[in-house]
Amino acid sequence: MRSLSLKLVLAFTLVSLVGIALVAIMIAQFTGNQFRELLESQNDNALIAELAEYYQTYGSWQGIGRLTNKQSFNHKYGRGFVVFNRQGEVIVPDPDLFPVPRIQGMDRWREDGIPITIDNQVVGIVFRGPNRFQGAPPFSAQFTRLYNSLIIASVGAVLASLILGVVLARTLTRTLRELTDASRAIAKGDLKQQVPIRSQDELGELATSFNQMSSDLAKSQDLRRQMTADIAHELRTPLTVVLGHSEALSEGQLPPDPETFDIIYDETKRLNRLVDDLRTLSLSDAGELHLNRSRISPQELLDRSAAARKSEANSKNISLEVETSPGLPEVNVDADRMTQVLVNLLDNALRYTPEGGRVTLSGAQIPDGVAITVKDNGPGIPEVDLPYVFDRFYRGDKSRQRKEGGSGLGLAIARSLIESQGGRIHAESQVGEGAAFIIELPRAPEEAT
Repeated sequence: MRSLSLKLVLAFTLVSLVGIALVAIMIAQFTGNQFRELLESQNDNALIAELAEYYQTYGSWQGIGRLTNKQSFNHKYGRGFVVFNRQGEVIVPDPDLFPVPRIQGMDRWREDGIPITIDNQVVGIVFRGPNRFQGAPPFSAQFTRLYNSLIIASVGAVLASLILGVVLARTLTRTLRELTDASRAIAKGDLKQQVPIRSQDELGELATSFNQMSSDLAKSQDLRRQMTADIAHELRTPLTVVLGHSEALSEGQLPPDPETFDIIYDETKRLNRLVDDLRTLSLSDAGELHLNRSRISPQELLDRSAAARKSEANSKNISLEVETSPGLPEVNVDADRMTQVLVNLLDNALRYTPEGGRVTLSGAQIPDGVAITVKDNGPGIPEVDLPYVFDRFYRGDKSRQRKEGGSGLGLAIARSLIESQGGRIHAESQVGEGAAFIIELPRAPEEAT
């Protein structure tokens, strides 16, 4: 009984068996009653006709006992009847139903009787007693055939329901078996498992969810492997520089001058930034990054972020402007973390904006809150790269090295920090027309008065 298919088959068969048995019993009862009434009606009509023929032949009921006492007559109609004449006198008593001491009270029996009519005149009344067909051969033979037919039909229905139950059980459990096999394969490390979707019901939804889960697991595994390789690659370059210069210093191949020490120091800072970014990203993804959220004006956030990169923009002859709509609602965020995000976006914009270009930091009201946009007029992002710019260590230009000091985690950290504060971020770009990064933040809830 550990098999779901067997349980379903037994359940289908049991339900079918009970239903078929109830239907067969009801049919037998109804048909039996109807058939009994039909036979009794036919028999009563035949009895009335024969008695009427006797009266018409002899003109009276005299000598009726010669007819009713015949064995063939009683065998045909049974002994459960009484005949009254027009005066209400019993002319054919049934000794089983009407013993002599009880023959006086016949009014009720006459009222319930069947009239014998000749030329529209009632010449007698027949009362039929109960069970007048008990053991009659026609009745038994008809019901034997009826019951045999019901038994054969019921057995056929049970067999059909058993076959149908097996088919349905195998159909219903096929998806479950496929899911079980796929789950076992995933448990062994094969994450790229997909099961066919055979229906649009709950099992189909389960299969769809399983396929989505399998795809997400496989994608996560690929991303984890890629991230591990990227981290190793990112660490290798500064470590190689530090180790190479340290070894050269120790062997006297490089002079211990400020330039050599500056190189080692810069690469060490690069390693430290990478480790800090990885730690921030992991804490944010795990929901363990502490956020000091408070109500703040979007204008204040934009001014603070622009001030942090104003001098760098001036040194590159790039115009850095802040544009906001009046009356922007306050947002409930961690001001330091949001400044970190905006400064990172400004760094990217300044890095790719040519000299004499323009970077705009703007804020506008949206139905649910505030939209903050960092836009530049640089080369833009190719459409093929746009969906992946927030992935960790993703580079649209594979040949580009991070000489500027970026860790490749800035946009991933930005997305994680914004989503942890209830917002969202996306990028828009046209090649040759620059790129725009839009942050949408919900408005701060109204303060209780």
